[in-house]
Amino acid sequence: MGPSDGAAAQGKITDVPGVRVGHQQKSDGGWLTGVTVVLPPAGTVGSVDVRGGGPGTHETDALDPTTLVRTVDAVVLTGGSAYGLVTAHGVQRWCEEQGRGFAVTGGVVPIVPAAAIFDLGRGGDFSARPDGAMGYAAAVAAGVQTEGHDVERGNVGAGTGAVIGRGKYKGGVGTASVTLENGVVVGALAVVNALGLPVEPAETGRGVFDKLNQPPLNTTLVVVATNAVLDVAECKRTASAAHAGLARALNPSHTLADGDTVFCLATGGQELDRSTEAARQVSLITLQSAAADVVRLAILDGISSAQAVTTPAGEFAAYGINVR
Repeated sequence: MGPSDGAAAQGKITDVPGVRVGHQQKSDGGWLTGVTVVLPPAGTVGSVDVRGGGPGTHETDALDPTTLVRTVDAVVLTGGSAYGLVTAHGVQRWCEEQGRGFAVTGGVVPIVPAAAIFDLGRGGDFSARPDGAMGYAAAVAAGVQTEGHDVERGNVGAGTGAVIGRGKYKGGVGTASVTLENGVVVGALAVVNALGLPVEPAETGRGVFDKLNQPPLNTTLVVVATNAVLDVAECKRTASAAHAGLARALNPSHTLADGDTVFCLATGGQELDRSTEAARQVSLITLQSAAADVVRLAILDGISSAQAVTTPAGEFAAYGINVR
């Protein structure tokens, strides 16, 4: 299967060998928020591309190709806006207990980048937001999963308080994957909390602004994972290319009010054809095209998997699409 066939692909990010996902959430007593942890195998290379105008991130500078560290120990996607980034400290503590991290004299320093969506107050209590303990619990949940496990979707983890269309409809967690002819697996997990709505064939792009007036505080977070052997710069370029899938799925996207962020993780199990320069380019372009495809599918999956919610803060309806 090639990237042009990606629209028919389904699956999950955990189809990439060694990748595990854990969720932790709370949706009662004024709460509507949570945390999702993507836990790759040891030695996974990673980078990130932040495109939205309103990002909330932690440790993303460490993933630049020009920096010292090449590997990523966990990626945290969280609710709670900037407050929720403290969840990465809990995940870092769990990683240290497992001996996962950048080796230094006396121990390890886990590399745990994080990104947050805005969901403050959606359960009714503005102060009900994820903390380090919730991050630790999500890491524990990921750590006990088995190879290739099913991934919960919809109103779970960081998608618990997610909404789309300026707060009119419920968003959530979605995932998808594709396997290419060369054995490369490309998967994505998305947390959809977008200003926009799913792209429709005849859409003008203005309907969201014309019809809705809720505060524009939004973000779509994505983790792309692959079993391909990539260096940090190639992960960065793959994360950049994968943003195309976000734009294909949502209109508008990458706005001043969105914190759209894509991480890319490469576990290194499958070599690409680099026998010639032309072969190297074709291999990378094919992989990056597939990444955009699975990101689009993961976003639509997150919207179609989300269930309606009513809280003291309001009613968030299911959008009602089905991409399966």
